[in-house]
Amino acid sequence: MDEPRFLALALKNPVNIAILDELRRLALPDAWLVSGCLVQTVWNVLTGRAVDHGIADYDIFYFDPDTSWDAEDAVIRQLQARLDHLGVRIETRNQARVHLWYPAKHALPYPPLSCSTDGIDRFLTQNTQVGVRRTHDGYEVYAPHGFDDVARLIARPNPGSNFSATNYAVKAQRWKSLWPELTVIAAE
Repeated sequence: MDEPRFLALALKNPVNIAILDELRRLALPDAWLVSGCLVQTVWNVLTGRAVDHGIADYDIFYFDPDTSWDAEDAVIRQLQARLDHLGVRIETRNQARVHLWYPAKHALPYPPLSCSTDGIDRFLTQNTQVGVRRTHDGYEVYAPHGFDDVARLIARPNPGSNFSATNYAVKAQRWKSLWPELTVIAAE
């Protein structure tokens, strides 16, 4: 699968489009719609399911050097208010401050990041290392591993992440229950 095909399928979910449009209007710094909501929409289209089947939440990354909780909370509240009409769970995170809370929450180290795509690079699975954002004339897609695993419904661990075999097993089991066609590559 190439980038234009991936994007066309991911945009079949009207929630993805609405979020991307709102992010463009708000002009948050380095803002991306990322991960499962994009990949799982593609899986759903490829397998003939409803476009929102199995999507637990819609993840938004942005990068603001203001690493205070108050600043991030204000963005979270603003986006929730503006997107609440969609009736979906929105998860918004400032990638500039993940290193401040991640180690305590997950008992794993997490280095400071320099941009939102650094956060995408650290996802647990390679197949979900995807981000999309609106540009002045269309969309930009970030996918360091391309789209082959997405197209072939393959879940593959990301050795570049703060990998947790337990978290991977839980995620893969959930996905397999929702998309039985999925091939899960075992963690080494």
